[in-house]
Amino acid sequence: MSLTSDVIRGHTEPIILSHLIEKDSYGYQINKEILEKTDDMYEMKEATLYSAFRRLEKAELIISYWGDETVGARRRYYSITEKGRKAYEKYKKEWETTKSIIDRLLNIGGKSNEQ
Repeated sequence: MSLTSDVIRGHTEPIILSHLIEKDSYGYQINKEILEKTDDMYEMKEATLYSAFRRLEKAELIISYWGDETVGARRRYYSITEKGRKAYEKYKKEWETTKSIIDRLLNIGGKSNEQ
């Protein structure tokens, strides 16, 4: 079973920020970690990933810099800013609220809709 992009759409930025909370990283590595964390059920398209990087950078939630690789191609690394950390916390709270509402609407967890 693979996740459809419709379910993930709108959560690209928080997903990226969650990876950058842990450490600075680059696009290929973030996508690889997304695949690993989802047991190969979801892979972010490259265009989606790099469009999100541009939006996050424009909003000053991340900054980018060139790595200093001595072997192989130079990589553009991304780092979360303090503003990005605050935005991530806000995204997490919004997700918990949204998840709770959807769980209720889908009657997950055995709660009855009958009063």
